[in-house]
Amino acid sequence: MTTENLTALLKAGAELLDEKAAAQLLDVSPGTLSVWRSTGRYKLPFLKVGRKVRYRRADLLAWLDSRTRDTGATA
Repeated sequence: MTTENLTALLKAGAELLDEKAAAQLLDVSPGTLSVWRSTGRYKLPFLKVGRKVRYRRADLLAWLDSRTRDTGATA
């Protein structure tokens, strides 16, 4: 394994957030994320690694960006 490959793997791992870190980034509780996953309320991408749930930081930031509103309309 080259140094470049190892660096890429470490960077990719650093970009994966556990449920607690993802919830903190989104300013919601880990329980809220669990409900959103199980009900499909929001199309928030996540990864399953065995029993563990992980979120890509880039996916969370893109999801937040997609929720930006220019008016007070909720639709």
